[in-house]
Amino acid sequence: MKTQNFKNHSKTPLRYVLGLLLSLTLLIWSIVNSVKYFSSENLFLTVFSFAFLIISLYVRSFATGNQDRIIRLEMRYRFHLLTGIRFESLEQKLSINQIVALRFASNEELEALTNKAIEGQLTPKEIKLSIKNWQADFQRI
Repeated sequence: MKTQNFKNHSKTPLRYVLGLLLSLTLLIWSIVNSVKYFSSENLFLTVFSFAFLIISLYVRSFATGNQDRIIRLEMRYRFHLLTGIRFESLEQKLSINQIVALRFASNEELEALTNKAIEGQLTPKEIKLSIKNWQADFQRI
């Protein structure tokens, strides 16, 4: 595997993009078809296509929401293991996006970067740019 860093860590899964394109294509086609040839079947197809689009977006939110929960637990464990301080007290002052960004920090820079993020209200992008020793996460969806 190649080295992960700020420039190449972000990705949009192909299956997500293809699912959205398929859903949008089906919705547009069904709307056009319903306008041209109005019938109850075509109307049903349009409603079904719209529901399919909403469901595809909703399913993606489950995957990312679950990963955010796992990262939060990982950070609680890691931070407590490294510093002896419970992360929950600091977690209240950070957004989930900041916590996800801190996940990429090495053990040596985690505590300092966490404090800097809380004190300076660093954005997730600023946190990631501040990381010197990047900890790769090749399993994030």
